[in-house]
Amino acid sequence: MGNNAAGTPFHWGKGVHSQQDCLQNSPQEVPSTLSRSSLSPKPQEHPQASHQDQNHGSGPESFPELLRADETLDRALRPLSFDDFVGQDDLVRNLRIFIQAACIRGESLDHVLLHGPPGLGKTTLAHLTATAMKGSLRTTSGPVLTKPGDLAALLTQLQNHDVLFIDEIHRLPVAVEELLYSAMEDYRIDILLGQGPHARSLQLTLPPFTLIGATTRSGLLSAPLRDRFGIALALEFYNPAALSDLIMRAAKGLGFALTPEAARCLAQRSRGTPRIALRLLRRVRDFGGNGAMIDDAVVDCALNQLGINDYGLDRLDQKYLHVLQRFFGGGPAGLDTLAAALSETRDTVEDVIEPYLLQSGLIMRTPRGRKLTDRGQRALEPLS
Repeated sequence: MGNNAAGTPFHWGKGVHSQQDCLQNSPQEVPSTLSRSSLSPKPQEHPQASHQDQNHGSGPESFPELLRADETLDRALRPLSFDDFVGQDDLVRNLRIFIQAACIRGESLDHVLLHGPPGLGKTTLAHLTATAMKGSLRTTSGPVLTKPGDLAALLTQLQNHDVLFIDEIHRLPVAVEELLYSAMEDYRIDILLGQGPHARSLQLTLPPFTLIGATTRSGLLSAPLRDRFGIALALEFYNPAALSDLIMRAAKGLGFALTPEAARCLAQRSRGTPRIALRLLRRVRDFGGNGAMIDDAVVDCALNQLGINDYGLDRLDQKYLHVLQRFFGGGPAGLDTLAAALSETRDTVEDVIEPYLLQSGLIMRTPRGRKLTDRGQRALEPLS
């Protein structure tokens, strides 16, 4: 049924006898973001329910209006070009050189692998790359592509110089990943139409496109897939100066102002991650009463209320350090043991909590387990 090697035909799926049939079942027809109104019943079918929804939707804080406000806010804060992108200077400089060279040659950009911790701008870079290449961007994620036909439906809709962005690409199933090999190298895919003695193989040629794969765990990528990316770029945590600049620009986009001291205070406690900085900026705006100017005193009060200390550690991070110190004497302690003590999953500890603690030098990994550093000892504060 599924192909077991690169370049071999896969079966399109039971009941699908043509390429057109599969395209009609493409996941592209299902929008990635569903509004509440699209999920609600039609008015003529449930008039009473519809009347209640209309009454609820007329309120100042109705759920659909909040969704629209968040979408508008995200678009306002997202940079429109590489000139507006803050941070990752070396990465952006190299990527712009690659894009410019590809445009001069009239070719599509080589496939790009973006890897690094979450929240550093991998999706934003994919959007900017598609804009710079004057192509369309199609986005999906590894867990969504469960069958080779799902990926084939996306690939056959691409146009010349389009960008296909696959988030969490390390979670692609093996059969889907193998179909991707020939698509990346030769811009073609082999499909099998029909079943039994009437089945026939069909080779489809794809237009030159760029695949951008994003992953937070590049070590889980198979070697054949990793080697097919001509450009591999690693995103790093932001320094406080770059985050301060980003925060000041975002505050202007939100319609209020921060003092430079407030921006620096917020940047130092945002874990070097723009996504966290922007989230905290919105909460600081709430504590500031939507005033015209917010100073560092308001930022400090807001973050203390949210349980974020001077090192940018939230309550879960602080709990990790306290468990490591109180229960295990500062370590070493195994990952599974720490996860059980925190009542969290192993993946949560390894992918969510530990990356920043390791990057900040608060803990270290040893052959015997995790161990608290001297800086980690100083970061310990009484839990409220």
